[in-house]
Amino acid sequence: MAAMSSTERPRAEVAVIGGSGFYSFFDEGAAEVELVTPYGSPSAPITVGEVDGRRVAFLPRHGRRHEFAPHTIPYRANLWALRTLGVQRVFAPCAAGSLVTDWGPGTLVIPDQLVDRTSGRTQTYFDGGGIHVQFADPYCADLRKAALRTGTVDGGALVVVEGPRFSTRAESQWFARQGWSLVNMTGHPEAVLSRELEMCYATIALVTDLDAGIDAGDGVRAVDVFAEFERNLGSLTSLVHKAIAAAPEGPCDTCRVHEGATLPIELP
Repeated sequence: MAAMSSTERPRAEVAVIGGSGFYSFFDEGAAEVELVTPYGSPSAPITVGEVDGRRVAFLPRHGRRHEFAPHTIPYRANLWALRTLGVQRVFAPCAAGSLVTDWGPGTLVIPDQLVDRTSGRTQTYFDGGGIHVQFADPYCADLRKAALRTGTVDGGALVVVEGPRFSTRAESQWFARQGWSLVNMTGHPEAVLSRELEMCYATIALVTDLDAGIDAGDGVRAVDVFAEFERNLGSLTSLVHKAIAAAPEGPCDTCRVHEGATLPIELP
């Protein structure tokens, strides 16, 4: 695929941000777009193609060869680049550890809450101007509904840890006692940056393991996580395709959070 200049740049209404092991989305017919944002370059060139008659942008969160660890991903550049292409709705498939014994590897979960346990990550575009976005419900209800299918789990809290290490047994047991359902390393600040850009956003979590304090085994190993993700990539990709087809057009009113506010920066 040849890179396109800004004058030839395609537009997209929906985006998919691929997680660990999810590095490509289109088989053919996609255009590749290279962008530089005020926050640097995104994780990889963005590919834009068509899914069920809708223009879709795909960006591998960790890069095409998993160059970026969770704490080094250029989150602000990624979301800004997608908005620059006209994206209004974002599906964010990811790998996650389960804190619920009944949700074993291969379970697909559409979480409805998020808990931030990261540290040191820049999580806003607004360093001034008194801009404080509504975030009580971090995921778009319209996109969650579009992703829900028979066999997927409806709801659950995703706790996001800094990484790149996995949790200790004590940490994962504490997370489970709080009533949280999943643990992941990339769900924040991606969700709040999408909200600041007024893009609807929903996570589709693929369970790859029971977390260390939930399973009595040797603990989580990255090689096993990647292998489990690969085994279930087909079903995850199929779900993402169906979610794209079912997603309503345009951003929802709930995710338009800047009405009446004067922003200190101009959004793309």
